[in-house]
Amino acid sequence: MQNNRNYFIAIALSVVIVLAWQFFYMNPRIEAQRQAQEAQIAQQQAEAEQQAATPAATVDGSLPASAAANPEASREAAVAKTARVAIETQDLAGSINLTGGRLDDLKLRAYRETVDPTSPIVTLFNPAETRDAYFAELGFIAGENAGSVPGPNTVWTATAGAKLTEKTPVTLTFTNEAGLTFTRTIAVDEHYMFTIEDQIVNNGMATASLAPYGRITRYNKPSTPSIFVLHEGFLGVLGAEGSLVEHDYTDVEEEAIANAKATGGWLGITDKYWAASLIPQQTLPYESRFSHFTDGQARFQADYKNDAVSIPAGQSTTVKTLLFAGAKQVPVIDSYQESLGIPKFDLMIDWGWFYFITKPMFHLMDYFFHLVGNFGVAILLTTIVVKLLFFPLANKQYASMANMKRVQPKLEELKTKYADDRMGLQQAMMALYKEEKINPVAGCWPVLLQIPVFFALYKVIYVTIEMRHAPFFGWIQDLSAPDPTTFINLFGLLPFEAPTFLHLGVWPIIMGVTMWLQMRMNPTPPDPTQAMLFNWMPVIFTFMLGTFPAGLVIYWAWNNTLSILQQALIMKRHGVEIELFKNIGNMFRRKPTATK
Repeated sequence: MQNNRNYFIAIALSVVIVLAWQFFYMNPRIEAQRQAQEAQIAQQQAEAEQQAATPAATVDGSLPASAAANPEASREAAVAKTARVAIETQDLAGSINLTGGRLDDLKLRAYRETVDPTSPIVTLFNPAETRDAYFAELGFIAGENAGSVPGPNTVWTATAGAKLTEKTPVTLTFTNEAGLTFTRTIAVDEHYMFTIEDQIVNNGMATASLAPYGRITRYNKPSTPSIFVLHEGFLGVLGAEGSLVEHDYTDVEEEAIANAKATGGWLGITDKYWAASLIPQQTLPYESRFSHFTDGQARFQADYKNDAVSIPAGQSTTVKTLLFAGAKQVPVIDSYQESLGIPKFDLMIDWGWFYFITKPMFHLMDYFFHLVGNFGVAILLTTIVVKLLFFPLANKQYASMANMKRVQPKLEELKTKYADDRMGLQQAMMALYKEEKINPVAGCWPVLLQIPVFFALYKVIYVTIEMRHAPFFGWIQDLSAPDPTTFINLFGLLPFEAPTFLHLGVWPIIMGVTMWLQMRMNPTPPDPTQAMLFNWMPVIFTFMLGTFPAGLVIYWAWNNTLSILQQALIMKRHGVEIELFKNIGNMFRRKPTATK
């Protein structure tokens, strides 16, 4: 039973670490985030009542006077307040605000807020006058002889009846008092990438200089607290050869992040499923930062500023910027990286530390999904592939367990012979293992090696938008969410909801049963502590996985079932008795009472 003992100890330590992490780190963090968010909202409301209109047109994040004066307007009122150009594409609906030339009204037509098909479509961008403002803006910082350059308050002119679609770009114009004419052409593809090209013609009498800037601004953090497996907040790849940079909202609240000057790359703000990112012209150097402002309206901001460019009289220059604003669909993000040459743009999706496992696993599941049309079935098929890949290791594990069972009588003899000599017992056991060619720790390696695979699968199910609202069969309508049923209210028969810590649905129970059956493939350890761990492990895991995504629980249940079948076949091949039903029977057999 030495092999089983190591196996159980490894599992027990894993459970202790997970539970300790949850109770001593995650729960206090979530509560702190909730309190901080409530305090932030209260602060914003107080500041909104006191702040004065302070128009500005620099990259410091200042808002137009109309936006700063009343951040409590309804979304409909804010959209209707200014002249706009409509956006209507396959995946997007909204409008461009001609004040500031902002993208501040954007909805994602392919996604709804809940699994209910009649629920509202997801809103990404909101105008600055609203409490949940979130928008992108491009402009310029004036230099010598530039005059009034486009900024937050600039009112652009558009052709009457203009509409932005995949096939029809829109053109905005603005001419200032210094003779500079700005012509902005905005195009969008069928998904989520905007191309903004600014042409500046100097019709004045002197050389003018100005610096392009871009910013993505949002007032509030996501309403759902993030967990340790997912990054939400600021991110970017700063420089053509740069690496991924990530900063949480709390990091930036404490201190603004000023990034090193770079050429190429991208930066922005990401949520679990959505993101907004600016891709500056890849040939122009820029400075960038991630900031949190508390002057006027509290807000978070990712921005960049190019070096100033000089435009001689009678000459012109053009600046081209890309803006991604939408859903983080894996094939779409990958296609932008390849077709537009955006460095490491695929890292906008949080693949995690095991990127080299997580992303291939997604593509495998996505392949099966397109083959069968159901991500739940794709998970089952992926599990089979994973089991086949690990078959040689699992074969060694179960073969080792079978051999341990085979020599169990000899081990019992050694324990009797060396009852009072622990050192002698250990030496005799090692000699027996060597003679029988048994490695007592061989069974632990497959378990340890599969941990990254399990974690990678968790990331795929939890992070990728393809899993969002993906149904299985029956009551599972969202594989990325926990099983909605719970035994506390008799799986929906009683009219109340269970507390989170008691939430235990049908699939977690199925998983617990399969885990219990898998453990009953081996006799209960004679040591009382090990036996207690042996009996309680399935119960602990059942409750622990009760709040995990249903797709992950289905995977684990199916993996346990395949493991039972695999272990039975290997044990039979080695001539070892399959004791599943015998062990189950022993649990319910009355133990003989000791005679006096």
